[in-house]
Amino acid sequence: MTDGLKIVSWNINSVRFRIEIVERFLREVSPDILCLQETKVIDGDFPTAPFRALGYKHIVLHGQRMHHGVAIISRVPLVEDDRFDWQANREARHVGVRLDNGMRLENVYVPAGGDIPNRDVNPKFGQKLDFVERMTRWSEGLKVPTILVGDFNIAPLESDVWSHKQLLDVVSHTPIEVAALDALKASNDWVDLGRHFVPPPERLFTWWSYRAKDWLASDRGRRLDHMWATRDIAGTAVSHRVFEDCRSWLKPSDHVPIMTEFAV
Repeated sequence: MTDGLKIVSWNINSVRFRIEIVERFLREVSPDILCLQETKVIDGDFPTAPFRALGYKHIVLHGQRMHHGVAIISRVPLVEDDRFDWQANREARHVGVRLDNGMRLENVYVPAGGDIPNRDVNPKFGQKLDFVERMTRWSEGLKVPTILVGDFNIAPLESDVWSHKQLLDVVSHTPIEVAALDALKASNDWVDLGRHFVPPPERLFTWWSYRAKDWLASDRGRRLDHMWATRDIAGTAVSHRVFEDCRSWLKPSDHVPIMTEFAV
């Protein structure tokens, strides 16, 4: 293991459609590990060649045609992997690995939850809450140093959204979702690395809707993407960065990459 470890999380919204900007990002930033969500491709069709050409020889996939899908791409060895069905319907929303130093890295894509924040009229919202609840039960029994990353599809803090007042009833920022995420965080005393390095009330966004004609001018963002660590790992984190400029690249995802560097 090197003296420093840079881990990136990025909801890419189709890795094949946006492979050019992924390659550009890897060339410019050169992280050690890249965790992707919403890859939208079965494992057999995943574009491994561009990653291997850039030195990312270790690739662990959990794909699904046209929907969901997660991947961990690494320059450092990945010893073992797992795939949890926190959605309880076999959707490809999680992949985890162990590094050769014993640390776990779990990459997750939490369901968006539909448009109506009521499980009685919107089953997707109930599925999202149940997903986070299953993660919480898993977290309670976690005994090893772990980093948890991904698109959580929840912006928990008032300064994680462009307007707390206007988004209180909008899925991703409702009190019931925030409470669910808070319970997950408390279940193993997780450290929210984004807010460790950028404390509230400072603005911190990772997602901007495609609906905005000029995302930069309107800046109606939300912090949906997260990187958490158990206390034993969080103490080794030395920096955290959100790559907002990637939202203006050619054929961008509506999410941007986030990266934490660890001195491990």
